[in-house]
Amino acid sequence: MANIRDIRRRIKSVRNTGQITKAMKMVAAAKLRRAEEAMMRSRPYAGKLEEVVCALARRSGDNPGLLLTEKEEKNIRIIVVTADRGLCGAFNSNLLRAALAFIRGKSAAGGEITVDIVGRRGRDFFRRREYRTGRIWIGVSSKPEYDKAAEIAEHASGLFLNGECDAVYLVYNEFKTLITQKIMTKRLLPFCKEEAHTTFEERFIFEPSEEKVLGALLPKQLAFTMYQALLESYASEQGARMAAMENATRSAKDMIDKLTLYMNRVRQAAITKEIIEVVSGAEALS
Repeated sequence: MANIRDIRRRIKSVRNTGQITKAMKMVAAAKLRRAEEAMMRSRPYAGKLEEVVCALARRSGDNPGLLLTEKEEKNIRIIVVTADRGLCGAFNSNLLRAALAFIRGKSAAGGEITVDIVGRRGRDFFRRREYRTGRIWIGVSSKPEYDKAAEIAEHASGLFLNGECDAVYLVYNEFKTLITQKIMTKRLLPFCKEEAHTTFEERFIFEPSEEKVLGALLPKQLAFTMYQALLESYASEQGARMAAMENATRSAKDMIDKLTLYMNRVRQAAITKEIIEVVSGAEALS
């Protein structure tokens, strides 16, 4: 049986841990508010931009210079967006599990897979496994910026236009609620003409020409889709971390209660033992 000093030391350690997790929850909550605001502000623009590009893409036909040409998927590029840090519950593990399932499905269909990674957790995960990796971006998922998203999108479109890959897919977490994220697998390239419902075909005339407007908008749409994915992933990460730290704080409190009860029992047992020894000694002397 542990002595009271050891139990008190453990209670103090658990209490300190609980204070840390409570502070981390508060930090995550503050970051979540800012991340959610940025994400919600950009959603309408992303949706409308996609509608316009879809409308133009349906009119254009297959133009090899406009990232629309459907190809047999022999060489596939997959961009996996993870977090740079842990302590966010199953946020990273669920995403990586879904990414692996998608990769295995494409490999079974005869595709040769290369994985581009956003986030330190994804990098560490794929380094321990026998998958071919391409570009790796660290520090992007923890600080979403449009310029970095445009860099990733330009990298993907360059590979597609040069014939180094036949399709590019994006795997990331979409923010739903504070404790709910939805893992999304989205094809970036070639651009899907039926991606969104739109009525732009009948409402607008595009000048100077539909092809030129589409050529200017497609790279921007690709970059903003990547930027929106980074925002969604960052908000989801902070929501998952906030929930995980709340659970950890609650668990620390429960453990302190159990340890305190156990310490009281040990103290009571020690007192009872001492009383018995005193009484036994008194009886022996009498």
